[in-house]
Amino acid sequence: MDLGDCYRLLGLRSGASFSDIKTSYRRLAQQYHPDINPGDKKAKDKFIALTEAYRYLLTVVPPEETPIKTKRSPTVGRSPSPNVGGVSSHKTPSQPQHTETKTTTTETTTTATATTEKPPTTQPPNIAEIEQRLKWKTYEQLQRFLKERRFPQAIALAEALAARLPKDAEVRQWQAIAYQIWGRALINENQLLKARVYLKKALKTDPHNKALWEEVQRDFQKLEQIF
Repeated sequence: MDLGDCYRLLGLRSGASFSDIKTSYRRLAQQYHPDINPGDKKAKDKFIALTEAYRYLLTVVPPEETPIKTKRSPTVGRSPSPNVGGVSSHKTPSQPQHTETKTTTTETTTTATATTEKPPTTQPPNIAEIEQRLKWKTYEQLQRFLKERRFPQAIALAEALAARLPKDAEVRQWQAIAYQIWGRALINENQLLKARVYLKKALKTDPHNKALWEEVQRDFQKLEQIF
């Protein structure tokens, strides 16, 4: 498997970024995972191929690096240069003592400033973090429902999460996949009209998912053969 095949298998163009590779793999892995497609050899082979392509791309595509901000060290002021060319070049005994006092004061102030800086306080989790935790806990529950073939509960859970996070693309993908999996199960149960409804819902929920579109088209072909 060469580099181009890996990109095509993940539905990406050559040169896709590290984050795009991770996102595409996670989406496709959810769709073809053996736990979601028990007994489906084609889905299992597809999942294995996706994983191999993903691992290979991770070895050749560097992750995005976040630039690190560096602090500039404070500058310490110089002591004034002696007056050359002034009225007199002779220094009185008090002049060195006065200059030394100023330097000591400056150093003391700098040290005090450095030692009195307060350590950063830990901020409480914001709303976005809470939503992300809820999202992934719900995803784990969704996977369990699908694995146990509790499809009505899985659909209800996916729709509730989509209503809470309507702009989240991943949640839409999960919802569409749940529709498609249930539609396929309904075909096997010979509930053809109901199966067609949920397959259409899958396409409407995530219309730009090419891999899902291909799977649903195959399901529609199977429906036509039965009719």
